[in-house]
Amino acid sequence: MSYDSDLDTALNRLHQEGRYRTFIDVEREKGNFPNAVWTREDGTQREVTIWCGNDYLGMGQHPVVLNAMHEAIDATGAGSGGTRNISGTTVYHKRLEAELADLHGKEAALLFTSAYIANDATLSTLPRLFPGLVILSDALNHASMIEGIRRNGGHKQIFAHNDLDDLRAKLEALPANAPKLIAFESLYSMDGDFAPIEAICDLADEFGALTYIDEVHAVGMYGPRGGGVAERDNLMDRIDIINGTLAKAYGVMGGYIAASAKMCDAIRSYAPGFIFTTSLPPAVAAGAAASVAHLKTDTALREQHRQGAEALKLRLRGLGLPLIDHGSHIVPVHVGDPVKCKMISDMLLEEHGIYVQPINFPTVPRGTERLRFTPSPVHDATTIDSLVKALDMLWGQCALNRDSLAC
Repeated sequence: MSYDSDLDTALNRLHQEGRYRTFIDVEREKGNFPNAVWTREDGTQREVTIWCGNDYLGMGQHPVVLNAMHEAIDATGAGSGGTRNISGTTVYHKRLEAELADLHGKEAALLFTSAYIANDATLSTLPRLFPGLVILSDALNHASMIEGIRRNGGHKQIFAHNDLDDLRAKLEALPANAPKLIAFESLYSMDGDFAPIEAICDLADEFGALTYIDEVHAVGMYGPRGGGVAERDNLMDRIDIINGTLAKAYGVMGGYIAASAKMCDAIRSYAPGFIFTTSLPPAVAAGAAASVAHLKTDTALREQHRQGAEALKLRLRGLGLPLIDHGSHIVPVHVGDPVKCKMISDMLLEEHGIYVQPINFPTVPRGTERLRFTPSPVHDATTIDSLVKALDMLWGQCALNRDSLAC
């Protein structure tokens, strides 16, 4: 048995399909975001502009966050020292959970080390709490939701993406007395489209289903206080479980759910992904709490971000590039070929100092490969101009179609 041969076969297949992923060694510079230093494999360096980060608002550089983290690490040291049940619960964790519960108008919140773990642990635990539970999951839900639903040992139904007729048909086919939960995202990160939240809630009420929403790409970004799309649409009270992250708009790390006190208590008590995991370092919890609190009032930062995203989309549309635009802050540009997608990504980095990773299968379906840009309030007009000019040049060099209405 040649194990190395099997590994070579698997890796070579990715290379041949143009899907092999490489890590780009970039070091963000405090006070100079979105610029960073890229270190090539030969050790040489150049300054690059990051266009694919999820620190949507630049909060990973904000003095409010950094000061809170410095204070906490000076007071408590580095790690938490254990799981929440043993020694890993501190005043910082409790403060953050209180901020999150308040953000979403819920009785409680429960912290996890990431939103991936929060989704996986919660969705895989719910059938233990509700025997016979059927989870109805949107076809484009994140891998963490899919994994949690797959592992829970319960029943599942997959409904077509944002298709209310298909969701209704599947609900109607289930026994009226069967416990049900509808799991979906508020904002789908690869296309940037929104879920019909109110209509899904209406169906949940009609068929007696619980609702579970992933607001990972929306918390901090939408709503008067950054509570997400559900807050923007005044629907938070109709969602039973809200999942969110602290690693994107809030600029730190970690994930959570917000729900009733009883729901959070049950997940806390039954979910292995919570019970057996060391808690977030106190300094991380402190920084996240400061970020959440700050963005409850900093509406100007959200508006500045919105304007920057709209400016970039306007420029790209003016060039006739195949922009995927559903009105969100996420700006995907369709390429449709994994090799050319990687080629443009490499050329942007090497020739123009612009860093954006190609998005290929399995993150998106084959034939829909894309470059996904995430403008932030610190991507100024000059930075946007440099990106647009580089894309215009490379699109012609790579003989790609220009069709702003294609997507």
